[in-house]
Amino acid sequence: MKAQISKYFTKPYLRRLKLPVVIVVALFALLLVLLAARSIRQYYSLSPAVENVVTGKILAKPGLPKRLIIPSINIDVTIDYVGLTPDGAMDIKPNPEVVGWYMLGARPGDKGSAVIAGHYGWEKNGNPAIFNNIQDLKKNDEISVIDQQGESFVFAVREIRKYSPEADASAVFQSSDGIAHLNLITCDGVWENDKQSYSNRLVVFADRK
Repeated sequence: MKAQISKYFTKPYLRRLKLPVVIVVALFALLLVLLAARSIRQYYSLSPAVENVVTGKILAKPGLPKRLIIPSINIDVTIDYVGLTPDGAMDIKPNPEVVGWYMLGARPGDKGSAVIAGHYGWEKNGNPAIFNNIQDLKKNDEISVIDQQGESFVFAVREIRKYSPEADASAVFQSSDGIAHLNLITCDGVWENDKQSYSNRLVVFADRK
């Protein structure tokens, strides 16, 4: 097709005009795209993903998480990394003052469900467990994760659910909607001496803003 078009630009003065014409056409096309994007944004509410395309924003690829910050319940804590216990459960360090990111899953800020767990209901050196007040979170409360590069990824609380320890937790660790989620896990309910555990699990589901 290019050969067929170029044969119409055989005269010297047309060859000289070819490059400026292409530039003018390209600039005009860009102007039309910008005007169309402005019109779309004026009359329609865009999803964050589409908004990023229209405005030319590129979401930063999250680094490894370093700090968890929840202003409404006064949490600002360093994040440890955890995997699985020998019996296949999510591990967590025996320290009530820390939280653990499930490093075999998504990173906070990346597509999928990132999971961070923290203890509830016991103290060490007079300091309460880090997630003792997590049930006080409300819808749309903000949760921030700061990564190793200093980038902040902000999430809004969507809902809080309670599970039994034996419940199917796939919805906590997996998602396929293309959205970045952050799910916080802790214990809840009453202490059961025979199991050395609490009777329920509490999960805060949050979505990236």
